[in-house]
Amino acid sequence: MFDKFEKKTGVKMDEVFKLARSLQGANFKDEKTVRNVVNKVSALANRRVSKQKEDMIVKAILDGKVPKDLSSIEKMMKKKK
Repeated sequence: MFDKFEKKTGVKMDEVFKLARSLQGANFKDEKTVRNVVNKVSALANRRVSKQKEDMIVKAILDGKVPKDLSSIEKMMKKKK
């Protein structure tokens, strides 16, 4: 399963797990922390995020419009299929 993810994204699972560990206990109500996370994910995925898109992502997270638990994210993904 991880091999498929790595092939499709070009991102090593070790890096994903390292990022996930670094986020444990992070304060997602703090704008600076959220921006740092957005930049880390962007760098990990090797995708540039414009300032405008970064602002939109940060606002959505700070406003609580992004699910914070895996089960909510899974439900959201199933609805889109």
